Amino acid sequence: MTVKRKIRIMVAKPGLDGHDRGARVLARCFRDAGFEVIYTGCHQSPEQIAAAAVQEDVDLVGLSCLSGAHRYLFPRVVELLREQGAGDIAVIGGGIIPDQDFQMLTDAGIQAIFTPGAKLDEIVEWVRSHIKPRDI
Repeated sequence: MTVKRKIRIMVAKPGLDGHDRGARVLARCFRDAGFEVIYTGCHQSPEQIAAAAVQEDVDLVGLSCLSGAHRYLFPRVVELLREQGAGDIAVIGGGIIPDQDFQMLTDAGIQAIFTPGAKLDEIVEWVRSHIKPRDI
């Protein structure tokens, strides 16, 4: 018999960006929506994020970046997950991301991008409609 578990989401702040209010708000929103949430805190390397995502057996990684380093950090997390055989873990991004970077990030494997002004209920609905928990 297979039992469905709650969607497990890891919210992470890659790089040197220390502004985590949005990430903390989103982590709480995800928790209140009934998801299991792991928040890694600030100043995480892509290697730390990918390793934690695999160790915690998450279904989704939400990355937040306000420093402009998203062009390197977000694709690197996706690349590391794939290298570790965890390419099925979805990755979304948020923060200060210029429109002209969306295509490059999508091409790199980022499945959705949410910028300031995105409504929390719309982000939750995106997760519910695109992410399915693994059977346990």
